Amino acid sequence: MASHTRGGSGTDASATPAPRRLPLRLVRAWCTLVIASSMAGTAWLMAVGVGGSAVVVAVTTAVSAAIWLIQRPRRRWRRLPWFALAYVAWAVLSLLWTEWPRATAMTLALLLATTAQAIFVASVLTGRQIIEAIAAAVKWMLALSIAFELWVSLIWQGPILPGFVRPGPDFTGDPIMFWSRDKLFTDDRIQGIFGNANSLAYIALLGLVVFGLQINTRAGRRGPLVAWTLLAAFCFWRGSSATAAMCAIAIAIVIVVVLLMRRARTARTRRILYIVFTVTGVALITTLWIAREALFEMLGRSSDLSGRKEIWATVGERFAESPIIGWGYSVPWVPTDPFFDGWIVDRGVTVMQAHSTWFDVAMQLGIVGVLLFAVALGAFTWRAWFLALGRIPRPGDAREPRSRLLLIPALVATILLVQSITESSPLLNWGWFLLVMLAFAIKQAPASVRGTPVRRRSTLAAAWPLEGGAPIERGAPVEGAA
Repeated sequence: MASHTRGGSGTDASATPAPRRLPLRLVRAWCTLVIASSMAGTAWLMAVGVGGSAVVVAVTTAVSAAIWLIQRPRRRWRRLPWFALAYVAWAVLSLLWTEWPRATAMTLALLLATTAQAIFVASVLTGRQIIEAIAAAVKWMLALSIAFELWVSLIWQGPILPGFVRPGPDFTGDPIMFWSRDKLFTDDRIQGIFGNANSLAYIALLGLVVFGLQINTRAGRRGPLVAWTLLAAFCFWRGSSATAAMCAIAIAIVIVVVLLMRRARTARTRRILYIVFTVTGVALITTLWIAREALFEMLGRSSDLSGRKEIWATVGERFAESPIIGWGYSVPWVPTDPFFDGWIVDRGVTVMQAHSTWFDVAMQLGIVGVLLFAVALGAFTWRAWFLALGRIPRPGDAREPRSRLLLIPALVATILLVQSITESSPLLNWGWFLLVMLAFAIKQAPASVRGTPVRRRSTLAAAWPLEGGAPIERGAPVEGAA
């Protein structure tokens, strides 16, 4: 509270009342709900349809805006994730030339809401609180998925269509249409509340990453965390996603590389390690490409990537007709739009994505969009990498303590990079949400953190107070902010 004295008496002549703040527990709970809502994704469509999902997006965005106006968090707004926002701006500009204006307008509303929500969460929570909110959101998704599958098997007793509709005896559609196929007590894949086994596997993998590192750093009670890790492992196994399995392998490699790089005492040692790991990575990728047929057979997948090659060929032909600026934003593809309705059909269902982030962006926003998205994802990966790695100690300095929780953004970036090859998920829902939220959170640290030069600011511990020190509280000024 600001105070002023009059005549040296030391008495308070005027006082500005402290701004009203919401309880921190309430803000954290709401942020957890926002993150969980972004993770739910298709679950909203399955449960309440397009109209209900639009209401959910509108209401949650409005509530977040109200909370932000009450909290008024002090953040370094000049350090917004500008590359990600440039991609969003280009998507908005596509309204000027889009071939499907209705679909562009609808999906842009979702993109803008997701981006705003991500910035909101990063502005009102500290690094530790963000990680805890992600963990809590994943727990909700896994628990609801198992509860839903149990309900379908024990009470509903049969497959279920979106909107809680029971398929009749004359149903002739493909099982891909089911919200759940009632496979919990079989050895087949389950879909959880998402209606998609791949989505369940990705969220479960994220849970394995977060819960595992929380156990490793003792960031919570061990017993419950072990239980949640086992549940995540079960959902990952039953999701049986080949791409998620590749993400898991990439994550394991990144963890090993980061931990080895952290041990480097000199810049020269790190450069040598970079060369070794780069050569090894190229050799590994080449080997996997040569042995791809055997790999697909081992994973139980077809060599055409479950029909993706045909989808990519069709999307590529469309891209070639307008390669610079594309045909207009639409993520996902709106199946009721005249262009997308029946354009690409898989087992009787209109496809809603290109099953590749890069093909999707190229067709919709052209080469310009691809470059903007690549820079946004690359910048986030770059910052997340150095957040995980930390700086090399100066001669005579003690090695700085670094929590392994700081690996989480880098591992999220790893998931998004691998996933972007065969899925469009990094463009919407939790993929885009985490990219924007973590990119903004990382950029909030002042340049003076732990003596890191401005041009190589990488530790970013002020925005991520994971070990020791007081966290940045609501409305508190950020050190070094203008």
